[in-house]
Amino acid sequence: MTDFKSEDNTGTIAVQKRHEIDIAALTEYMAANVDGFRGNLSVEEFAGGQSNPTYLLTGRDQQYVLRRKPPGELLKSAHAVDREYRVLTALQNADVPTARTYALCTDESVIGTWFYIMEYLDGRVIWDSTHGPYSKTDRSDIWDAANLAVAKLHSVDFEAVGLSEYGKHSDYIARQLNRWGGQYEYTKTTTNPYMDQLIEYLQENIPVSADCTVVHGDLQIANMMMHKEKAEVIGILDWELSTLGCPLADFAYLCRPYRDALRGTDLKALGIPSEEAYVEAYCQRTGRSGIDNWDYYLAFNMFKMAAILQGIARRVQDGTAASQHAEAAGAGAFNMAKLAWAQIDKTVNLDDLEP
Repeated sequence: MTDFKSEDNTGTIAVQKRHEIDIAALTEYMAANVDGFRGNLSVEEFAGGQSNPTYLLTGRDQQYVLRRKPPGELLKSAHAVDREYRVLTALQNADVPTARTYALCTDESVIGTWFYIMEYLDGRVIWDSTHGPYSKTDRSDIWDAANLAVAKLHSVDFEAVGLSEYGKHSDYIARQLNRWGGQYEYTKTTTNPYMDQLIEYLQENIPVSADCTVVHGDLQIANMMMHKEKAEVIGILDWELSTLGCPLADFAYLCRPYRDALRGTDLKALGIPSEEAYVEAYCQRTGRSGIDNWDYYLAFNMFKMAAILQGIARRVQDGTAASQHAEAAGAGAFNMAKLAWAQIDKTVNLDDLEP
């Protein structure tokens, strides 16, 4: 199993009919609100990003990226582009790779939904960091660059950058379980006993932790923009799920491939560091001696992914999913829940699941 992002989502396409926007109205808005914008606007849609539709804007002498809420009925608190804008703006002067923000528009009369405009980062997205066309050295460097970027994020003093009220400072996992469990029930299209078991177990065994940092909520290498020529993250992307919370749970999300796409794989042959070495590198960079309850954090994040996949499946059914590949991704919700439960119950037979 893999995440719903893939190299098939690379590049731009003509704007899909359901995502069309009023270019004249957008041009007028940008002229009034984006410093340096000089008109002659053209718009393309990025092929990836099934959550918040994302566009490449090309002006006379500069390019920008626009992210907006999708059309249709939306889950409560989902697709919060205003929160993305807020956290990106706050992190601009911190030691975290992010894109510069230009403007947030909450006037739905401009293009029909809230949106924000940010810097276009001229880099590359590593859609497949596990089996993609990279050398062992390149792959090792890419994984280490992602580890470093996440460690930098989790080392930010969120109060110093003005994000003290960006979320609650405690009970992150309990709140996440309530949120994703509720959204799973709302979007459920079939019975999933593994998900039912997970929800009960995770709620009853939450680790005690006082750690609180800015958390991204969807950490994966495919959500990072790499430098065009070297293994350096120049921007962490897709901040829709960010808040304040437990950094260990956030980091575990990045590490899910070790128990999923890389399960049973010869890591040394790929040039990917071992799970133990990867966790150790993060701990050294963030000043930790180790991570207790590691299997719990991994199961928790697989549960969250299963809930996300189920939500995508429901949105495909309702006709509001933005990605042309979302249907295949949503079909993996059941298997992801089973894999999550296997992190808790080591007797679960995973022979019927493909990595």
